[in-house]
Amino acid sequence: MISSSDSNSEIHEKVESYLRGCAQGRHQDLKKLYDLTSANLFAISLRILNDRALAEDCLQQVFMKIWNHAGSYDASKARGRTWLNTITRNQSLDILRRNKHSEKHDTDEALENVEDQGASQEQQISHWQDSQKLHRCLGEIPEQQRLCLELAYFEGLTHQSLSERIDTSLGTVKTWIRRGLARLQTCMNSI
Repeated sequence: MISSSDSNSEIHEKVESYLRGCAQGRHQDLKKLYDLTSANLFAISLRILNDRALAEDCLQQVFMKIWNHAGSYDASKARGRTWLNTITRNQSLDILRRNKHSEKHDTDEALENVEDQGASQEQQISHWQDSQKLHRCLGEIPEQQRLCLELAYFEGLTHQSLSERIDTSLGTVKTWIRRGLARLQTCMNSI
């Protein structure tokens, strides 16, 4: 159970260290990263896919991507856990799209007629800029409010689970989230 921001900071430092190790080809760092983050990443995938077997496959693909792309991780653009969560979310959504698509189309010929519905380059740049603004604004929010927002929205914890995890009353957690969201919205609107 995480009881203080120091524990969160320690986890952040470990994730960053293990990612650097993965980028340098150290398999033991991938194992440590897996041990530290796999439960959370699996929960994200399971919530999106709603299928345990697909979520397990997704988690394997996520860690392959982490291993293969750890060298491209840039700590100045996102926290390590945020980067991992984003990879997991995107991989889960890709699997979800593939499975929905395969249910609708039985033949390879049907695949030829599918248009690319991915984001355009302009949309990707806009999304990246919004992400940068979000991280900047999160940095301006008081620490306990930021921690609650990160755990609730990036890690998918319910208010009750969050209350138990940081050992704080449910009412306080809800207040911190409400105030944090208000400050975040004010900051995002002012940029």
